Amino acid sequence: MSDGERAAAELLTVTLGPVAHGGHFVARHEGRVIFVRHGLPSETVRIRLTDAADEARFWRADVVDVVDASPARVAHPWKPADALAAASAGRQPVGGAEFGHIEIAAQRRLKADVLTEQLRRLGGVERHTEVEAPDPDSGGGMHWRTRVAFAVEPDTGRLGMRPHRSNDIVPIRSMPLALAAIEELTLWAVDFSGIERVEVAAPGNGSRPLILLIPRPGTGRKKIDDVVSRLPEAASVALWEPDGGAGDGSGKLTRLRGRSWVAESAGGHHYRVTGDGFWQVHRRAPDVLMGAVLAGLDPQPGAQIADLYAGAGLFTAPLATAVGDSGSVLSVEAAAGTSRDARRNLHGFGHVDIVQGRVERVLQSRGAGWDAVVLDPPRTGAGKQVVRSLVRARPEAIGYVSCDPASFARDLGYFRRAGWNLAQLRAFDLYPNTHHLETFAVLTPDRR
Repeated sequence: MSDGERAAAELLTVTLGPVAHGGHFVARHEGRVIFVRHGLPSETVRIRLTDAADEARFWRADVVDVVDASPARVAHPWKPADALAAASAGRQPVGGAEFGHIEIAAQRRLKADVLTEQLRRLGGVERHTEVEAPDPDSGGGMHWRTRVAFAVEPDTGRLGMRPHRSNDIVPIRSMPLALAAIEELTLWAVDFSGIERVEVAAPGNGSRPLILLIPRPGTGRKKIDDVVSRLPEAASVALWEPDGGAGDGSGKLTRLRGRSWVAESAGGHHYRVTGDGFWQVHRRAPDVLMGAVLAGLDPQPGAQIADLYAGAGLFTAPLATAVGDSGSVLSVEAAAGTSRDARRNLHGFGHVDIVQGRVERVLQSRGAGWDAVVLDPPRTGAGKQVVRSLVRARPEAIGYVSCDPASFARDLGYFRRAGWNLAQLRAFDLYPNTHHLETFAVLTPDRR
């Protein structure tokens, strides 16, 4: 069947198999594997192909109708992300809540299955780990996001979000996964003409939110000022102008109203995080992960510790407190603005050494002498070069924080082939109603 014939046929009826990494469910049709979003294992569904080139190794599709539903299927809490409602309206669902049709406990079981499969396939480890709720009262996985990014419709200037693997923009008038403080800004009513993207940060501690504007190329300052004048006074406003030529995520941050950073807190420590800086998204994530790191590594007074991909110092501060003045902590962060935040946040710790630079380069010159290492890389993972450097450094333990089970399992495989062991593994549902999860592992070298 050609691409055109498939488009004419429009719909296929399939029975879905197991969950796969990335929020998909595996189906087969005429010998072809199809990765289907918005389903559940064992469901019989009608799907619309979204990527079905003849030369492709597999196809992609969205569920548009359910013939035989799973008992774990529930009503989706957010209409723009509801695949069935979107299909009825003749459009694709927006991303960001692709598991919203699944009962919350079933979501966690599926995430545990994905982690188990990735560990087996990429890490060579047979291990099943339950996914922990971040809060005894998780509220059905709603109102947890402290940070949200929106696209802007060029023609109307209204906020929207994009469907999975699409450049289309779907207008929205709510974001129920976000904290109430973000919803209460009512940014849906604002005309953002001239702005390409809007990012909002509302700290879980209730401090002042920040609206970050990323302008379209060529937008003048007067137009930007017009947008700022329409924004609620309750929020600070800053402008982020990416350096498109650099290709390294660098750019210029300008304060427009209030301050260009937000005040975060976790575990009794206080942090300044600039508008473009990284901070954990779930309102409970900083405390949950800080607790996991401290419990897993149990840092003692006098210990020498490295905090790699340290960000604004979320883990550095409690580690520095634990090791005391007789110990030391090396904090390494590549992003210049975030590293400046770390210097401000950690200025009271004389035994913390803050280095701005790429982790792999710092390890080449300073990769030795640590009792423990905290590793919190981006979604792509640490990678083979960093793992090799840490194996040579041979600390007593590595605490690995990861937001992607595939890159973590791959790196775990590198460590295991070098003689390291998976001593502890915990998983946390810090992205409810999505397919994402967070893990924390303790890795130790084989001392035999």
